[in-house]
Amino acid sequence: MRSSTTRAARAALATTSAAALALTLAACGASNETGSGSGGGSTGGSTSGGEMAGGDMASTINGAGASTQQAAFQAWSVNFQQESGTTVNYDPVGSGSGREQFLSGGVDFAGSDAYMDDEELAQADERCTDGAIDLPVYVSPIAIAYNLPGVEDLQLSPDVLAGIMAQQITTWDDPAIADLNPDAELPSQPITPVNRSDDSGTTENFTEYLDAAAPDAWTFGVVETWPVPGGEAAQGTSGVVQAISNGEGSIGYADASQVEASGLSSALVQVGEEYVGPTPEAAAAILDNSTRVEGRPEGDIAIDLDRTTAEAGTYPIVLVSYQIACKGYEDPAVGEAVAAFIEYVASEEGQQAAAEQAGSAPISETLRSDIMSSLELVTGS
Repeated sequence: MRSSTTRAARAALATTSAAALALTLAACGASNETGSGSGGGSTGGSTSGGEMAGGDMASTINGAGASTQQAAFQAWSVNFQQESGTTVNYDPVGSGSGREQFLSGGVDFAGSDAYMDDEELAQADERCTDGAIDLPVYVSPIAIAYNLPGVEDLQLSPDVLAGIMAQQITTWDDPAIADLNPDAELPSQPITPVNRSDDSGTTENFTEYLDAAAPDAWTFGVVETWPVPGGEAAQGTSGVVQAISNGEGSIGYADASQVEASGLSSALVQVGEEYVGPTPEAAAAILDNSTRVEGRPEGDIAIDLDRTTAEAGTYPIVLVSYQIACKGYEDPAVGEAVAAFIEYVASEEGQQAAAEQAGSAPISETLRSDIMSSLELVTGS
């Protein structure tokens, strides 16, 4: 059981003032794809047996993993250190490398755009004193950005979007697009699809949506490397956004926060009988409207995203990123610190900090409650 000292420290995190958050975010001010991981990107293992923070927590904990969470960490780690005294180092080396470092004992927790598979769960049983759990704490809507002056609120069905990205629908006034947008003045100019040139979790999540929602139109499967030749390729999210901005008639997929910041329009995608845009609320809703993966360890919250949902107000093209933690740590102080940190991350304040810093979609109260229950299992041995 956690001590009253630790619970008090965690309660203090839950009451972080809006002014303090604003000050922290102003000081950090980094974009999704610039800067380094917070705290210097440690690759070492946990800090144990030394100076404690908050009475029962280790003074330093180390994590590694998804670069997706990098910008959010620049707010999370600073805020948490200010309130608890514990330093959180995070090295954005990528999801796979983060999981590898965690499972080998090199870091105390991992960030990952994919939950652990069965083989990794078995490794976690060896690495941790009571196995490990995946907790979804970061939701990023992927927008379908387009550059078509005079055309607002472009509506696209999954099949039409897949046809465009597969380069089967090649002009903006194609009847397939016109039928979905009867009030729009669509030009008879070529469509230029823009995709990521680098291996990308964004590409993987976007193609997962196309593969599930439009299997007849999208025949390339779920991939990290864009599979369709031609079109225009660009490096990273910022490159895709820039290419679309520079090319009238272009369309592509990118992190919604960067699309919004660029001034580009985002298409509405068909969900059931309505068309939905990449708002934070609609993006977060897919987690509550999807099913949990069965056969997972107690406390694990791995989610099988329902890309074909027909639930009203749900946006299905999202990237969900997890934090992975042991349920039992050899050093109790490390377990307390990891649990306290992830509790802050999942809190309303932590989610708002990530939204302001990184443009993510705050999780729902229902999911937050489930994560808090799971964190009760994270302890020292």
